[in-house]
Amino acid sequence: MTQRPTPALVVLIAGLAFAGAVLANALDGVLEVRSAYVNVDHGVFKLHARVQYPENDDIRAALGDGVTLMFDLEAVVARERRYWFDSDVVSVTRRRELSYHAVSNRFVMRDSDAGTSQESFATLHEALAAIGTVDGWPVLVEPQLSPDARYRVSVRASVRRGRLPDTLRVLMFWTDSWHRTSEWYSWSLPI
Repeated sequence: MTQRPTPALVVLIAGLAFAGAVLANALDGVLEVRSAYVNVDHGVFKLHARVQYPENDDIRAALGDGVTLMFDLEAVVARERRYWFDSDVVSVTRRRELSYHAVSNRFVMRDSDAGTSQESFATLHEALAAIGTVDGWPVLVEPQLSPDARYRVSVRASVRRGRLPDTLRVLMFWTDSWHRTSEWYSWSLPI
């Protein structure tokens, strides 16, 4: 005797297929470092960058379903060598996370580096613009540099799936490596 699937099982399977499709396509779109530069303020090198992150309906749907997105901005300052590999002087990462708060109908950005610092935004566009704006992030101090050497600064952005709601975490264990990374944006450091 063949057993028919219950309506609840059919709805669960359809929901899993939909959630899988949302997560698979959520990162479609532009992901790039548009501009970046460093200025020196009292011996501290501060990074300013503009990053464009993907924005589409799939991301809105994933956030609405309780998925948290993690945004990383990596900055590497390397000493250039002529006959050998470059040597990293500094490698730092700025982490931010974005979630959707259903009760207030707002997108909430948390800055992992600033502890409990958070901001909320009415639209996904505003939230992604704020996440993609970095001003005055200290990445290096002058004593770490040698005056007779040449240095290169490289910056890249990435977005990945962070926390899932408990119901999705159990059902979507295979999506742990879901992420996307931009190309490096590099320039010579003027000292």
